[in-house]
Amino acid sequence: MAPAAQVRAWRPPVEGVAEVLHARFHDHAYPLHTHDTWTLLIVDDGVVTYDLDRHPHGALDGVVTLLPPHVPHDGRAAVAGGFRKRVVYLEEDQLDLGLVGAAVDHPGLRDPELRAAVAALHTSLAARGDELESESRLAMVRDGLVRRLRPAAAPPVVPSDPALAGRLRELLDARVVDGVSLDQAAAELGAAPTHLVRSFGQAYGIAPHRYLTGRRVDRARRLLLDGRRPAEVAAEVGFYDQAHLSRHFRRTLGVTPGAFANGARG
Repeated sequence: MAPAAQVRAWRPPVEGVAEVLHARFHDHAYPLHTHDTWTLLIVDDGVVTYDLDRHPHGALDGVVTLLPPHVPHDGRAAVAGGFRKRVVYLEEDQLDLGLVGAAVDHPGLRDPELRAAVAALHTSLAARGDELESESRLAMVRDGLVRRLRPAAAPPVVPSDPALAGRLRELLDARVVDGVSLDQAAAELGAAPTHLVRSFGQAYGIAPHRYLTGRRVDRARRLLLDGRRPAEVAAEVGFYDQAHLSRHFRRTLGVTPGAFANGARG
């Protein structure tokens, strides 16, 4: 008897993402079906074969697969041992529906940089409280998909804008605790989300979400040194919960907030 399937699915609080699915299947075969979303798929182990609009294709490690909404497809394991995949289901309006034809003709995109960007998007979507990172990564993934599916119609690369980057940094500094979504920042500053992310990175050498996290960690350090408890510090500086604070604190400083506070007292 084949091992049981392993499935984790959730709906993150990120605009445009309908669902995230991480799954390991050993002998499951999907019947012919459709989605009302874009299916953005990467395979981490094994190979999936599928028919899309009655044409055979394969999904394997190293390839980004994009299945368009409302187009029938199925799916099955192509090798012994099944397959392990990660999927982001994007709302229909996240990509131009004019790309459906190109996605039907070429659903598999062999692009290491795009594949790494999709994997990084999954990592951020799995961490509650890192929505700005997820939004930034999603914007860049969308941009990469457009450039691969329709190179001639892809938007031109806009030069860096240091003044815009400075305005975004001021906005992030003013909203360290409350935070700001990428769409909100884009609307307030009058710029495209991808242009915001690129300009900030070129101006300061760091992504906007990492800058914001750094400001929060700095505030947490000061409060911990004042003798405050990590649980109350997390909420006060803008982290989702204590686990969220601990994850980023340890990534930044190499120790947990509790160990940092104990060391200071010692």
